[in-house]
Amino acid sequence: MTADALDDPAIDALSGQLPAWVLDDDRSGIRREITFPDFNAAFGFMTRVALKADAMNHHPEWFNVYNKVQIRLSSHDAGGLSQRDVELARFIDALL
Repeated sequence: MTADALDDPAIDALSGQLPAWVLDDDRSGIRREITFPDFNAAFGFMTRVALKADAMNHHPEWFNVYNKVQIRLSSHDAGGLSQRDVELARFIDALL
């Protein structure tokens, strides 16, 4: 099942809904960097997100070095942001 891309007003509303996330310059994704106390905490967080993402069949782009995790969400099948990105971002925010 493909996702529908968010329209411009929905994308504009994201800054109020997801204040910790930064919109890509081309508006095709949102990103966030999180710093944890140590690698164990960062990896545990990534594991919890991975389980949710896999259940959603929606996988983040991410990068981890020691205690830092960089995440980018975008729906490639929609050609940009979709409601799935918003849902996963909210799940991530709730974990933190």
